[in-house]
Amino acid sequence: MPFKPADNPKCPKCGKSVYAAEERVAGGLKWHKMCFKCGLCQKLLDSTNCSEHEGELFCKVCHARKFGPKGYGFGGGAGCLSMDAGDHLKAEQGVRTNGACLEPRVIAKAPPGEGCPRCGGYVYAAEQMLARGRGWHKECFKCGDCQKRLDSTNCCEGPDKDIYCKVCYGKKFGPKGYGYGKGAGVLQSDTYTNGDSPSQAPRTTVIDTAAIQAPPGKGCPRCGGVVFAAEQVLAKGREWHRKCFKCHDCTKTLDSIIACDGPDSDVYCKTCYGKKWGPHGYGFACGSGFLQTDGLTEEEISSNRPFYNPDTTSIKAPKGQGCPRCGGMVFAAEQQLAKGTMWHKKCFNCAECHRPLDSMLACDGPDKEIHCRACYAKLFGPRGFGYGHAPTLVCSDSEPTVTYTEQLPFTGQKAAKGKGCPRCGFPVYAAEQMNSKNGTWHKRCFSCSDCHRSLDSTNLNDGPNGEIYCRGCYGRNFGPKGVGFGLGAGTLTMA
Repeated sequence: MPFKPADNPKCPKCGKSVYAAEERVAGGLKWHKMCFKCGLCQKLLDSTNCSEHEGELFCKVCHARKFGPKGYGFGGGAGCLSMDAGDHLKAEQGVRTNGACLEPRVIAKAPPGEGCPRCGGYVYAAEQMLARGRGWHKECFKCGDCQKRLDSTNCCEGPDKDIYCKVCYGKKFGPKGYGYGKGAGVLQSDTYTNGDSPSQAPRTTVIDTAAIQAPPGKGCPRCGGVVFAAEQVLAKGREWHRKCFKCHDCTKTLDSIIACDGPDSDVYCKTCYGKKWGPHGYGFACGSGFLQTDGLTEEEISSNRPFYNPDTTSIKAPKGQGCPRCGGMVFAAEQQLAKGTMWHKKCFNCAECHRPLDSMLACDGPDKEIHCRACYAKLFGPRGFGYGHAPTLVCSDSEPTVTYTEQLPFTGQKAAKGKGCPRCGFPVYAAEQMNSKNGTWHKRCFSCSDCHRSLDSTNLNDGPNGEIYCRGCYGRNFGPKGVGFGLGAGTLTMA
């Protein structure tokens, strides 16, 4: 059985099939979307303003005008006499512009030179557009080539006494050649040869600004020519030709914002000025971390480099007032404070490893020097098992290698027996006392009797001999001995 396609309803306006995706329904008939418009004014319709009459569509206004009541009171407003049947809206009797029907009109001709330059008719104030000092009709105010409607922002007045849009003006009268097309790198040689239009664009005359020389010191600093008011640009108190006002190195055209006056009485752009006269060296190029030496020889770089004397002892200070390490004078711009004395920033480093220090890392030693934390701990910190990098045993010698007068016992009369420090016998004052079961001790004497480890209330053990010990030494001296009582379970200790 042969295939028979399904019958689709036909559009009453164009007679073609109407499919479901584009159909519009009115009066029991189906229409195409673009055919669903008024039969008089061609206005597109929808279900809210559609009126059907004998298989033809109208908007409500045109339907009332064509088929509604006529006579007094049925016009545009009460009290009006309307006999309008809509005959003037038919396409064969009107002029259609962009989908809207306009009634043809007769324009009264004006005297030559007084009317619209395009149609020659009178131009009234309600519809005039001004260009070239003359009034134009709003309908006539369009491009002479592409007929694009114009306004005051895109209207260009041509030398042929006509008006153009910017694109057509550029094609007809603008410069031609490489770089003058629609984008940089385009060769533009488009010209018009129609009618009375010129076949080529008017050539721009290249004017030699140095043709009229000025007296020495009064003309343009670059070409020496006379500078007239219409073309002058000011810089460094002198007048320049607009054509000559460009960078001396890269010849970039300048203005008052990007022009930089050089010390050689010339003008530069900001980039060339920075290369030629700006600071050079590390950090002065395109970004921090770059070395800027563009345009300079090694001799010029060396001669312009600021002199710096790294010798901090060149200016000696009075004794006890200078830097504690080098003895030189310390100025405010370079001073660092430690132990109430001022140091050079260069000298403010560890006395042992020479690591640079700051206020957070510096440790003031009893030798009136400064040290980093690691070196301070090695030199002056407690020694013994557990005081290195755990579990490291630090320092094979129990006594410090350097003895300082500040750590020696007081010289003078000792305290009464049983009232002074149990270790040294000197009096103990409240600011330095440490208490234990056997008495009051100096802070410097409050250490283990065997390993000399500094003690506090958490690790203090009072021995039966009147001394104090750390836990390890106390257990070794007075703790139980035998299997299981050593440093670890199962160890025999007879120490």
